Amino acid sequence: MKLICAPMATLSHEAFRISVEEFGGCDEYFTEMINASSLLNMGPFEKYYLMNGPCPEKIVWQLTGTSAESLAKAAEIVCEKGGIGIDLNMGCSAPQIYKIGAGIAWMLKPLKETAEAVSKVKKSLDLIEEKTQNHFRFSVKCRLGNENFTEQTFFNFTDMLVENGVELITLHARTIKEKYRGLPRYEFAKKLSQRYEKKIKVYVNGCIKDTASAKFAIQKAPEADGIMIARAAAERPWIFAQIKNGLEDSAEKITIDRMQTALNFIDNVEKFQPKEFHKTRIQRFFSYYCAQFEFGHYFQTKMLNYKSNEESRKEIRDYFQKQPHERFIQV
Repeated sequence: MKLICAPMATLSHEAFRISVEEFGGCDEYFTEMINASSLLNMGPFEKYYLMNGPCPEKIVWQLTGTSAESLAKAAEIVCEKGGIGIDLNMGCSAPQIYKIGAGIAWMLKPLKETAEAVSKVKKSLDLIEEKTQNHFRFSVKCRLGNENFTEQTFFNFTDMLVENGVELITLHARTIKEKYRGLPRYEFAKKLSQRYEKKIKVYVNGCIKDTASAKFAIQKAPEADGIMIARAAAERPWIFAQIKNGLEDSAEKITIDRMQTALNFIDNVEKFQPKEFHKTRIQRFFSYYCAQFEFGHYFQTKMLNYKSNEESRKEIRDYFQKQPHERFIQV
């Protein structure tokens, strides 16, 4: 069972991957959504979305966009950086994404239109493989669809994906309006695995935050090939190692220095992100990371309102000076 780090806007970048990889356990890292049109225009910040460290061999490039042509051309650019493959985001339900025709909007468009986009990206990947002799896996991340979805409409969509060469589907089994409410309907991941047995792989996504929830998802979708973890990885970057040990019933424990993990993250943001991104990346990470502590709301408030990177480091040291028993944990 593979453990996969989800694509998360302003989080799934190189600095964050370094924090996770320090503890191990993660098999694949999906990048944050890369806007195909922006990438083709190659603005001043696009190079940061193309960074593939610390383990290029584990990278999956996730693309978002509104046109088949831009997605196909963007696939050529990111494949030059290596990695496992390309993932099309057809599941993001953020209004600013789907209202412009990207994300889950692809599930709501006429099937023929979406099929054209998927087909063009597949053709682009085939040409790349022909030229380089390197195979790049083709995957799609999706949801169940609109509120009025039916099994038939959902499988019409996934059948189209498979017919057009998609090799892996990551399913966040909620509808567009459910967002993160309630448990995902993991049984649909099971149905996907059974429907396309040996044809494609299926990853389960949504509400997996510890070993117990990982085991529950696997119980509901036992034929799935992997589980994808999102926000819980920002709260606890060691979660992949923790879950892997839990699934393997390993007695091995690792000691976590939670203060040093926090400080290291800021150091890596400064190294691997442009100065213009520092504040948003640091704030986003600590909005989750602080939740695990006894005075998490207080800690979070301090980290979201810092005035400089040095001040953020001071707030971290001050917190653990006041709460020294929270610095080290064993998992």
